[in-house]
Amino acid sequence: MTDQTRWGIDQVQVKNKAVKYQKDLVKSAMEHVVKMDESGITDLMIQIEAEYERKYGENVAKKYTKTVL
Repeated sequence: MTDQTRWGIDQVQVKNKAVKYQKDLVKSAMEHVVKMDESGITDLMIQIEAEYERKYGENVAKKYTKTVL
């Protein structure tokens, strides 16, 4: 077990909680996606792509599309 009094342990714990929260969000979203039909999933993908471009910019999206092609 890690010594809880060491410097930086609280930052590690906060990071771990943030990662767990993100994974829980994905798991919850996937539970809903499984119930959707094809048109609903397609609409969701379009909205996710638009949000990704809004947050991270077009350059990041282009970088990923180049590696896929």
